Amino acid sequence: MARYHIETYGCTSNRGESREIERRLRDAGHYRVDGPDAADVAILNTCTVVEKTERNMLDRATELSEATADLFVTGCMALAQGEAFDGLEAQVLHWDEVPTAVTNGECPTTTPDAKPVLEGVIGILPIARGCMSDCSYCITKQATGKIDSPPIAENVEKARALVHAGAKELRITGQDTGVYGWDTGERSLHRLLEEICAIDGEFRVRVGMANPKGVHGIREELAAVFAANDELYNFLHAPVQSGSDDVLGDMRRQHQVEEYLEVVEAFDSALPYWTLSTDFIVGFPTETDHDHEQSMALIRETRPEKLNVTRFSKRPGTDAADMKGLGGTVKKERSKAMSELKMQVVGQAYESMVGETREDVLVVEQGTGDSVKCRDGAYRQLIVRNASEHGLEPGQFIDCEITSANTVYAFAEPV
Repeated sequence: MARYHIETYGCTSNRGESREIERRLRDAGHYRVDGPDAADVAILNTCTVVEKTERNMLDRATELSEATADLFVTGCMALAQGEAFDGLEAQVLHWDEVPTAVTNGECPTTTPDAKPVLEGVIGILPIARGCMSDCSYCITKQATGKIDSPPIAENVEKARALVHAGAKELRITGQDTGVYGWDTGERSLHRLLEEICAIDGEFRVRVGMANPKGVHGIREELAAVFAANDELYNFLHAPVQSGSDDVLGDMRRQHQVEEYLEVVEAFDSALPYWTLSTDFIVGFPTETDHDHEQSMALIRETRPEKLNVTRFSKRPGTDAADMKGLGGTVKKERSKAMSELKMQVVGQAYESMVGETREDVLVVEQGTGDSVKCRDGAYRQLIVRNASEHGLEPGQFIDCEITSANTVYAFAEPV
């Protein structure tokens, strides 16, 4: 869990993005502190109106980079003039990537009394608390303990209540959804999902983070459930963290690269169109140049359509914090190289969609201006502009044609 400090400059849109960043950070168990000196990470949401503003942003970024271990820069100047921050120890990210980057590869953390939440048409359902891992870099385990899985029937009733309350997208969450049921002696995520999909109503289900080890033992059964139920987004978030078995061992991850590949192969065999989402930690203390190249090769081989890249950061009280770290320059160079590869792979995935038609696309939430954010069957993000002209509101299902792509999402028009 990280202590964060956030500063926001500029327009109402920036402030709204910062609020969403904070909401996601709080949901993941991180907490805000006053001032960068007391923080593990600092977040600077920038503005770029005039030259004086740009100078002020650079000056503030410099101050924050000197005051805290990790600095994340987002907002208008970061995205329009990201090269201006090249001389700083800072990561330049789209605002939507900031919450994941702050987590440093750690599992999301829910509170013991976490309850289902309905936000617009999105229902958030925590299915369990805790995990079965003991990663050397993660402080979350100290707060959550081992997996504690409520019975399937209890979770199904919570899901049914969300659907009846108006949820059109159910987000199944937990520290590690893949190990749901391990504490009861049965690997049962696939059974839970099957019963949720049987609930009366028109809705979609997105499965949250599931570590490769937990998924590996039920990969065939899980892929079959995805293939049989249209309610499930064909989307799997399985954070591999490294393409090197040596580094995975030092991280104390429970899987090896081959197991991750077998999970991907199972879903490839069962689903003609699906989204692989994964995470990589760059610059772990024992990561060599060869290890980094193995990670890059794994990205090229599996081509994840969603990829989170995080520079390693020491968390107090973890075993990895006692390891001799790599220099900031090394981490920065490796992060930059992987981020560039990420944009190539993800961009090509969205570009390949142009000209195709998608059916039963769910309008999930309002976007910027008069636009709406939608998700297709593989949870790929589609933006429809001039939504009011089409009478579009969150909760509707539409058919649309993909008209163009913008690296991490595509534009679409209703048909």
